[in-house]
Amino acid sequence: MNIAIVGATGNVGRKILEVLEKKDLSIDNLYLVASSNSAGKKIIFNNKEYEIYNLENFDFSKVKITFFAAGGKISEKFAEKAAKSSFVIDNSSHYRMDPDVPLIVPQVNSDSLKNIKKNIIANPNCSTAQLVIALKPLHDLFIIKRIVVSTYQSVSGGGKAPMDELIEQTKLVLEGKKVKSKNFTQQIAFNAIPHIDVFSEGGYTKEELKMTNETKKILDNKIDLTATCVRLPISVSHSESVNVQFEKPFLIEQIKEALDNFEGCQVVDQRVDGGYSTPLEAEGRDETFISRIREDNTVKNGLNLWIVSDNLLRGAALNAVEIAEALIKNKFYGK
Repeated sequence: MNIAIVGATGNVGRKILEVLEKKDLSIDNLYLVASSNSAGKKIIFNNKEYEIYNLENFDFSKVKITFFAAGGKISEKFAEKAAKSSFVIDNSSHYRMDPDVPLIVPQVNSDSLKNIKKNIIANPNCSTAQLVIALKPLHDLFIIKRIVVSTYQSVSGGGKAPMDELIEQTKLVLEGKKVKSKNFTQQIAFNAIPHIDVFSEGGYTKEELKMTNETKKILDNKIDLTATCVRLPISVSHSESVNVQFEKPFLIEQIKEALDNFEGCQVVDQRVDGGYSTPLEAEGRDETFISRIREDNTVKNGLNLWIVSDNLLRGAALNAVEIAEALIKNKFYGK
């Protein structure tokens, strides 16, 4: 089994390496690929030194699975080239809504891997991934009609530069100095910005539309969803306040049992001070945590949830590696 990681020096690429180290995948040869600026540099994986290959001239025929973790423009330019000889697992948004490319969270819709047409599999938006993994067992039981979600997203969702800027801005504010934002539309330190990605004509941002369209594609096209996405001064982990309306009645005990028994989910819901999960506890953890589980008394069959997950893991690296595991387990679906 030969594997390549495009964007191996970035946040998600390095996180994929961390996940691969923890997983029991039998890797014969690992190829770390990045831009010409990083070519020739070294990265340690499983106590062994690996040299970075230049993406521009890398030979993808050497590998069986290629992870793309370098952004949409790189995927647009190189993914189909890589897919001629390997299975591509793409972390960018470029292929997510392509009808010929399955959009996969393995615990939710791994059956869609049977319909691979381009040898490309898309990884969903980090906010979408943790949402659908928590809602899948509930949708199976009670059928979701409508979702209202507000996200509270960490700066790592924008990459390493925003993470560095949060630290820089925080220092400047504490020193009483003027802040000028580089990677944000307004000051992020000690603030909340209700704006992620560009605005569309209808007033929704691209991030909010991603959540809507991707959730429908992964979970059920009949579900109505509206989202508001907010950036917070947090390094890692996304949180979501979710209101769900079901077609069928439910008991809170049924909700908790379904979530706790679903792979990848963990209920942390004690109605006492601190009896819930926060971004800090979720960081570095594989699980998606669900707290503040309670009925919405203003609507029939309504439910409120608080969902927290490490966006670099569940929303990116971990999900990508689990897609690879599903491919290997099913022997690449006969291909």
